[in-house]
Amino acid sequence: MALTLVSSNKCAGGFQKVFEHESTELKCKMKFAVYLPPKAETDKCPVMYWLSGLTCTEQNFITKAGSQLGAAEHGIIVVAPDTSPRGCNIEGEDESWDFGTGAGFYVNATQDPWKTNYRMYAYVTEELPKLINANFPTDPEKMSISGHSMGGHGAIICALKNPGKYKAVSAFAPICNPMQCPWGQKAFSGYLGPDRSTWEAYDATVLAASYSGPQLDILIDQGRDDQFLSASQLLPDNLIAVCSEKKIPVVFRNGYDHSYFFIYSFMNDHIKHHAKYLNA
Repeated sequence: MALTLVSSNKCAGGFQKVFEHESTELKCKMKFAVYLPPKAETDKCPVMYWLSGLTCTEQNFITKAGSQLGAAEHGIIVVAPDTSPRGCNIEGEDESWDFGTGAGFYVNATQDPWKTNYRMYAYVTEELPKLINANFPTDPEKMSISGHSMGGHGAIICALKNPGKYKAVSAFAPICNPMQCPWGQKAFSGYLGPDRSTWEAYDATVLAASYSGPQLDILIDQGRDDQFLSASQLLPDNLIAVCSEKKIPVVFRNGYDHSYFFIYSFMNDHIKHHAKYLNA
């Protein structure tokens, strides 16, 4: 699978690059960002995947989160894909900001007209890691996953659905119980159809309740002044209730909202959390 270099910038001693490729899962051209730390010039490195939220592309994280300094320090390759297929000419794909373009929700759609292209779950868990491992100096046995909002939902479900695949998982302000919130209900109805039992496969709170894989240390960071927390879109308490007996930690930060200012403030804590497991 050929990669086309879109951009390359020296950053924190390494390189922040963006590539484009033809995706077999999504049947369209896709971009992803990859940060190569200085260590990648001489050694194989573990990989942290970052999944972004609604309306984002691969650019938001690499320009706003400040992840490169921590990734350089700990020798971690950071991969940030786009959030949905682009330009598939599906009727209605650009009609709303929380469904269609920029809002893939990290599911494999089963409904027309979305099911051909909207397979972000398969893209993130299968196609993209194969592509990264084939083209960059990775240690394929050491990968982790993180994300924000819709991408936090994506990161947690990827870890829970694939026991042992990811060494660590973290999320900023994730959509924790999408079956019970307006964003999730809209997305799941459109992509997965009206049968709510099919939605359970992509709901972190449901998945955590039946998780029986190896011990998973999930770091969830939530700002108390997050407007979407108060709008009942994120519902972390539902996930916390399920996870309490599994000793999954959740950190609330006073005074922070839903923006990248929050992510920037604590990105280094998350990189350290991942490094603890990736570099063990």
